[in-house]
Amino acid sequence: MREALLRDIADFCREARMAESTFGRLAVNDGKLVGRLRLGGRVTTDTEDRVRAFIARPRKATATNGAAPVTLPLAAGPGVVGDAQNFRFYDNRQKYLLFVTTCSEKWVIAQRVGLELANIHPRPPALRVFDAGTGDGTVLARTMRAMHSRFPTMPFYIVGKEISLEDVRLALEKMPDRLFEHPATVLVMTNMSYSEAPWLTPASVASATSLIWHELALTGGTAHQFEEQIAELQPFLAEHWRARVGPKSGNPVYEKPVVLVIYRDDHKFLLDQVRPRRGAVRADYDLVIASQPYRARAPLDFKARRIVAPLAKSLAPGGRLIGIHSHGDDPGLEIIREVWPGEDPFTTDRHALLRATKAELGGAGRALNFGANADARSLFRYDMHTLPTEISDTIGTSTLFAAWNAAVYVAQIEDQRLSEAISSGAYIDATKDVLRRHGGLWFWDESYVISRKRDS
Repeated sequence: MREALLRDIADFCREARMAESTFGRLAVNDGKLVGRLRLGGRVTTDTEDRVRAFIARPRKATATNGAAPVTLPLAAGPGVVGDAQNFRFYDNRQKYLLFVTTCSEKWVIAQRVGLELANIHPRPPALRVFDAGTGDGTVLARTMRAMHSRFPTMPFYIVGKEISLEDVRLALEKMPDRLFEHPATVLVMTNMSYSEAPWLTPASVASATSLIWHELALTGGTAHQFEEQIAELQPFLAEHWRARVGPKSGNPVYEKPVVLVIYRDDHKFLLDQVRPRRGAVRADYDLVIASQPYRARAPLDFKARRIVAPLAKSLAPGGRLIGIHSHGDDPGLEIIREVWPGEDPFTTDRHALLRATKAELGGAGRALNFGANADARSLFRYDMHTLPTEISDTIGTSTLFAAWNAAVYVAQIEDQRLSEAISSGAYIDATKDVLRRHGGLWFWDESYVISRKRDS
């Protein structure tokens, strides 16, 4: 019954271009329903009836945009962005959250980013960092801890770019402790594009006139007080942090550009030269973190022109951009290829990306160094968390589902193909075989560095 229900839900979500979490909220007021079903959970007869009644309703595009219910044309994609055929895999919240909590990628990336702190040369008035895709904030929070350890008295100016409302909420939840430990911090969150966010300036006049600029000066002196004041931002975020589908690219784009500036009021005087001013913002970052800022399957030209090149332009003299993306050639890809032989989602390596970025920058690239590095330095591994006893002759169902979810998440397999694989049951045997063969599951990421010459 569960597998049949999952197939029907997947078919509905694919046709309606609806996120599974959105489906759960609308059908039974439970955004985690589908995720639990995929992990082997059961539902009552009443819940199944409510789900099937929702599927049987006339197909109106009623959905949620982050928080508040809205009604959109069906083709616009309710709640999650998609292209003409499928909504984007990376916007499926349940798969994303399960991957983050069961794999160590965020931890390992933060360690790799932390190594770059030894190579930067900040200049007054602050150490300037740009996070090109903050996600749930795990990498940024860990990097901020490393920054405080190395530069305990230096003011920080940190800008995080994130278009997802849920991710902004998760990231802000991690910030009260950071603002308590390092009070000389200016934290900025924005939903602008990669070509706009480093400068906090919309590219078009229409967007500039609709810019929402909000400052929060935190009062008090405890992390608990800061948490309460940051939590009060929820209505503001729900109202303004909205996204829609780009008609040409199918990627998420903001409805209105938003800049949220957070700092401690008791350090306002000290941070006067650090805080950004609307219409007068410079980039000049000492460190740019580009951790998985693009989909692996995106065209090379798109990655170089729309993402990496603008970020490279935002570097200060001596500044460094650390880029990280999936590499493949690991047990995770073996699982994928046992189900879909010949599958190759990782078509662009760091060498090709750096060549394309250098060509895109033209003359501006002469002031930059492009470091692909050898595999021994560039590649790093992260693992799925498992206990030694979990990988045995009888691997638990939850471990198998977590491993399968991690493999298809990293490889960015669309829901339509997932439904077909799940209905056949072949994915369970493929996952089990790979876990036994390797004694666990791990993945490779690769990194590259673009640095601006100090005398440029």
